[in-house]
Amino acid sequence: MNSSDFVSLGLAEPLLHSLKDHGFTRPTPIQAKAIPHLLEDHDLIGIAQTGTGKTAAFSLPILQHLSEETSRLPAKGVRALILAPTRELALQIGDTIAKLSRRTKLRHTVIFGGVGQNPQVQALARGIDILVATPGRLIDLSNQGAVRLDTVTHLVLDEADRMLDMGFIHDVMKIINKLPEQRQSMLFSATMPKEVAKLARTILWEPVSVEVTPEVVTVEAIEQHVYHVSTADKRALLESLLKDPGLARVVVFTRTKHGANRLAGQLAKAGIAADAIHGNKSQNARQRALAQFKAGNVRVLVATDLFARGIDVAEITHVVNFDLPNEPESYVHRIGRTGRAGRAGIAYAFCDPSERSYLTAIERLTRVPLTVVPHASQAPRRDPRPVANQARPQPKRRAA
Repeated sequence: MNSSDFVSLGLAEPLLHSLKDHGFTRPTPIQAKAIPHLLEDHDLIGIAQTGTGKTAAFSLPILQHLSEETSRLPAKGVRALILAPTRELALQIGDTIAKLSRRTKLRHTVIFGGVGQNPQVQALARGIDILVATPGRLIDLSNQGAVRLDTVTHLVLDEADRMLDMGFIHDVMKIINKLPEQRQSMLFSATMPKEVAKLARTILWEPVSVEVTPEVVTVEAIEQHVYHVSTADKRALLESLLKDPGLARVVVFTRTKHGANRLAGQLAKAGIAADAIHGNKSQNARQRALAQFKAGNVRVLVATDLFARGIDVAEITHVVNFDLPNEPESYVHRIGRTGRAGRAGIAYAFCDPSERSYLTAIERLTRVPLTVVPHASQAPRRDPRPVANQARPQPKRRAA
């Protein structure tokens, strides 16, 4: 099922106006495929990566259904529950719902750990139409009696494979066991490992499956370059690359939290505005780092894989894999931070001899050989421009 505009999807006028208000004119493939099924109350499995528009794909039908609801919501009750693996993704989903629901009377809130719970408890006290939550904090508040889950009519499990990777599936099942059996359920995941497929069979009833943007498509609009460089020389290479002002908004990925902190500090000492974001930082520190990066006050954000999915920052010009990930799928998610909204992104990979097997696995998955750059002085120095105005370069074969 596919549609070329939001009107043909069957959305109500207030939602169409909200979409127009925020410049959304045409549905993305996941929206065109998922929204009609969800409006008809089907359960759904969506295979889609971050950046494909999946948040609106599940939010718009929920908003439409809840706008038609006339029953009174009890104190501490919740109508729609959206579970997200990270605080950052939860906040991003909340931002999208805020935009789409502006012309409705529906109320939503976001709850997560790492901050005081009193404002969250107060927000839930009167009942809430849409609750976006991370599993741990939701379980805490449920155990305290601050929220009722027996009123939920819509459930969304977002980034299910990420939930699995982060060890949240046990918590998720605890939450699902508190929900009514009569509900509409949606599961979204970038990949479908056996454990996620098993979870889907457990929580969904006769689901419709939709799939968009396979891994190989994600990387097509991104120029990918690799430097074969020793670990000891990686920082000097990065600082050399950053002398080019064309690297205006850069995400650098490291394998460890300690490595992210150390590299951000070293770049700052070299006069490069940089900050780090990872799971050991407080929620306030992470939000502050993201805000500074979005505002352009921080040029380089050094991150672990926490940042690789679920975060949507506009106009990231370059991604640098300072350490290659040992899972090739992580590479795809990392470089997917750039090359968005019609822009051609640029990604650099620093490959130490010990990481050669990782590089081979990445190229096997993406089926796109990375262009080898022998020396820092030969780094491409093009600013990403809209794809429509720029011929896509042909990938070069990796040197033997």
